[in-house]
Amino acid sequence: MINVGFIGAGNMGFAIMKGIAESGLCENADAYAASPSIQLSAFDTDVEKLKRLEKYNISACSSASELAGKCKYIFLSIKPQQLEEVLDEIKDKITSDSVIVSICAGITGEYIKLKTIPDAKVVLVMPNTPLLLGEGASALARVEPVSDEEFELVCRIFSSCGEIAVIDKDKMKEIIAINGSSPAFIYLYAKAFVDYAKSVGIDESVAKTLFSKTLIGSAKMITDSGNTINELIKMVSSKGGTTLAGLEKLREGDLEGTVKKACEACTKRAYELSK
Repeated sequence: MINVGFIGAGNMGFAIMKGIAESGLCENADAYAASPSIQLSAFDTDVEKLKRLEKYNISACSSASELAGKCKYIFLSIKPQQLEEVLDEIKDKITSDSVIVSICAGITGEYIKLKTIPDAKVVLVMPNTPLLLGEGASALARVEPVSDEEFELVCRIFSSCGEIAVIDKDKMKEIIAINGSSPAFIYLYAKAFVDYAKSVGIDESVAKTLFSKTLIGSAKMITDSGNTINELIKMVSSKGGTTLAGLEKLREGDLEGTVKKACEACTKRAYELSK
């Protein structure tokens, strides 16, 4: 039995725990039959957030310190602004066997080591909110001296609720715009299409359904068609047709340049939060 604990049971922490609980990783006989099962624990200052975990048989701890003392894997699913206080509370419980998994944007492994123990094992993760539906995308990086076995378990956990990619720890701030913050950017883009539909008398629910399915299908075309993104654009763009007329306006408004600026602002803020 492997003890895994979450400090913070908000949307992201809840999504990951739900993914673990529903994947079979908490059962003795699961898809990874040779591996031990996982026992989940959680702590949050908001008791109501802990109540929704009861149906998943996730045990509640009375403090972050209690959780860190009983769990080998300690997930920090809190806001970066809360991290210093939490690390100060749990530092006496961290040992060379503990594995600290941080999903705090911009926070470095070096900072966590500084605030706990010099040889702390740290895994940095940038997940996103679609984990709530088991359709998340998470970037992971390990910081020495995390072992292959320990890192593999963390990868399995995030694989239980979506796709994963392993990247260099020095790119964890840059990746935030790509998969951590990008859902919000996509939602704003979608809102503009739905608002247009409403303005021309199309039912909002119809527009949301059609545009959402178009997003899903377009994403599958990017991942599965074998075509480049430029080739996919050309496939939709008949000469002299409606799509080209719309693309011209998007280019006039410098859509690509605006997206780049949004990503750069996101990364800049990550460095400001960095410790």
